[in-house]
Amino acid sequence: MNPTDVVVVSYNSGGEVRACVEPLAGEPDVRVILVDNASSDDSLDVVADLPVEVVPLDQNGGFAHGSNVGWRRGDAPYVLFLNPDARIERGSLERLVTLLDRAPAAGAAAPRIQGADGKLDFSLRRFPRLRSTYARALFLHRLFPNARWADELVREPAAYAAPGRAEWVSGACLLVRRTVLNKLDGFDQGFFMYCEDVDLCRRIRDAGHDLLYEPAATVSHSGGASAPRASLLPVLAASRLRYAAKHWSRPAAVLERGGVALEAVTRIALSRGGRAARVGHARALLVALKGSPRS
Repeated sequence: MNPTDVVVVSYNSGGEVRACVEPLAGEPDVRVILVDNASSDDSLDVVADLPVEVVPLDQNGGFAHGSNVGWRRGDAPYVLFLNPDARIERGSLERLVTLLDRAPAAGAAAPRIQGADGKLDFSLRRFPRLRSTYARALFLHRLFPNARWADELVREPAAYAAPGRAEWVSGACLLVRRTVLNKLDGFDQGFFMYCEDVDLCRRIRDAGHDLLYEPAATVSHSGGASAPRASLLPVLAASRLRYAAKHWSRPAAVLERGGVALEAVTRIALSRGGRAARVGHARALLVALKGSPRS
């Protein structure tokens, strides 16, 4: 297998990060780099006995920043970005590496992701579009779950059964060529959290590289089906606005802002998450109405 750097960015991930890095730590041709975003828990202590390169940061600069710190510490031709709540075995990593070895025009490769219970995680995605933003805001993605216009998620099980190309994929596990990372200067650190993966995939595609999917490579992701915590809803809103401002025309970006605001309003009115969720959606609404330094 071609040498591969595995970059894991942790933040208060002490309960899960060891299970993430242990299967690959010490494997031939694999260098595990754990970047810690100034955790206040025992994230570093739980891996102290493993052959893992630890990079402790003084402050939490976000996932994109931590990922860039990690891949720049290595020199392998491939870089696997892996969430601390995900787990991949060497065999699946080898399949992804072999896939890129055989497809020199491809820039990245992604595995089949499943939950800890083995249930398929919808990790294949369609690029954000205004129609999906407004469909989600009006709950149309729930009324028409199989309509491609209504959601970013690819929900057809058949799409996950065979290898192919994807528009973009979940960043929970993504293998990227180092030459492509160098060309694109890695992740956009303007995204503190959320949308940094769709932005990277978009730029990989815009640079003329395919993004491949390989179902024979599998990853277990315990957090794959979880919704953003209420406190992070304004961060998600800001990231969505930043993505639109970066990749869409100005009129489309303005309409996206309206869609994000509309979604916040409908969730405030109809959310079942209690007061905390409504407060989170209200803060997201303020981001959409007033803007944010990150957007």
